Amino acid sequence: MKFLFVLDSVEFPLAPTPALARHVAGLLAQRGHTVHLLELWDGETLPPEEKSCTRTLVRFSDERVMNRVLEFGRTGGTPMPRRLAKLCLHPAAALAALRQIALHRPRRVSAARKAIERLDKAHSFDVITAVAAPYAGSFALEKARVNAKKISWQMDPYAANRSYSAPGSWQREKELLAALDGVLVPPDMAGAYREGGPLSAFWDRMQVQDFPSLVRPEEKASGEGESASAGPAASCKEEGPLRCVFVGSLYPGLRTPHFALELFKALNAPNVQLVLVGGGWENYPPDLLAPYQQALGDRLVVTGPLPHTQAAGWLCRADVLVNLGNGVSNQVPSKLFEYFAAGKPILHLAKIPDDPCLGYLSRWPLSLILQESDGTGLETTQALSNFLLEKGRCRLDYEQARELFYENTPDRAADRFEAFGKEPQT
Repeated sequence: MKFLFVLDSVEFPLAPTPALARHVAGLLAQRGHTVHLLELWDGETLPPEEKSCTRTLVRFSDERVMNRVLEFGRTGGTPMPRRLAKLCLHPAAALAALRQIALHRPRRVSAARKAIERLDKAHSFDVITAVAAPYAGSFALEKARVNAKKISWQMDPYAANRSYSAPGSWQREKELLAALDGVLVPPDMAGAYREGGPLSAFWDRMQVQDFPSLVRPEEKASGEGESASAGPAASCKEEGPLRCVFVGSLYPGLRTPHFALELFKALNAPNVQLVLVGGGWENYPPDLLAPYQQALGDRLVVTGPLPHTQAAGWLCRADVLVNLGNGVSNQVPSKLFEYFAAGKPILHLAKIPDDPCLGYLSRWPLSLILQESDGTGLETTQALSNFLLEKGRCRLDYEQARELFYENTPDRAADRFEAFGKEPQT
């Protein structure tokens, strides 16, 4: 079969959504299908190539500059008149803003539509899939005159956000769905399509596809001879501190470090080290870490932002992986499945009782869930101490993780696209 994937990395070049879709496209190519990638990019950060896939690049430098000068429309920051004055210094970006904000005809949608039609005319695709968010590719596919089946893969749908209340937003979703042959949504979005939901009229076009982020870890040298994936009964070297490592970004109110810092300060185990890898510290007071550094000394390591390879090295060297729960019930961090793929024990610090990670973690044999609301008293620290002692150096291999979370593998997503190709067109 012939597939075209429309990927959009204009606003966020390093976002996981297009990266995961590329991986699925590569799997389809490995299975013998013809796969093209239409990459909408920012003209600055070139998307990585995917083996066996042909790609077409469409540059949107004007929108990149527009977004940066207008500061992505965020409140606060530079006063709006000053932003608009700066925008006038960039004619192409100013024209992009006029088209998008005043005329409601963004160039990205019209240019992507023309590219889709041109590629389909040359290759006669069986399935064309636009990956969202952003939705520019889906809106382009909506209007494209093609014979292929039209699929919107809403890996990160706008409507899953609690703030989704713009006037006419659900009506716009319906208009989009009416032009499609199918839509893939994450589990937390499926309720909108059930009876009584705002999109129930399109139940027959919807399929649930969980985030396909469970990928076999590459064999990386950790600097200590460890691989990213050991056998079921394997253990890391026994000497040295037991490393509990968080890898990710911090966000005020959403994903915060306070409970982890208080917990390990209360535990105060001489052979346990807490390592926090990633950015977001600029959102907190400069002296936040001082009391914890004083109490824990070199048992607390805070690296700040690191290049991907260095962050992956810390993940590989970890004995226990720490997952900081989000403060909302409709967002599962994709990093969780990278943790599962590594096969290591996971300490999950839940911020809210209905944390959406709990269902996944309940299936992971090497997990401990601690609720922030329970505090850091003796019962909590004793549970953590027992977990680290009993399971801190245990391992599961990747195949066990794959069996537990097959719905979250790129292979399962590739299966769905093959099925779409075989189904009759609506």
